[in-house]
Amino acid sequence: MIHIWYAVIFYFIVINLLGLCLMGMDKSKARRHAWRISEKSLFLVSILGGSLGTWAGMYLFRHKTKHWYFVLGMPFIFILQAGLFIYLTGKI
Repeated sequence: MIHIWYAVIFYFIVINLLGLCLMGMDKSKARRHAWRISEKSLFLVSILGGSLGTWAGMYLFRHKTKHWYFVLGMPFIFILQAGLFIYLTGKI
C-alpha cells in the first residue's frame, strides 16, 4: 500500500510542476506575441491535479490574474480537490 502512496505523491508533484511551468511558458509566449497555450489546456492540467501549481504560477508570473474565471476557478478547483483528498484518505 505504501508504494501506491509514493506513486500518488510523485504524480501530484509532477502535475503541479507542469501547471506551474505551463503558466510561465504561456506568460513568456504572451510577451513575445507567440503561439499560446490554450486556457482549456491550463484548466485541464488543473483539473487533473495541478491546481496548486497552476494557481501559484498565476501569481508568480502575474499571468491570467485579470481573468475572473482563473482568479475564482483555480482556488475553487483546488478546494474541491483538497476536500476530495481529505474525504478519500479518511475512508482508507
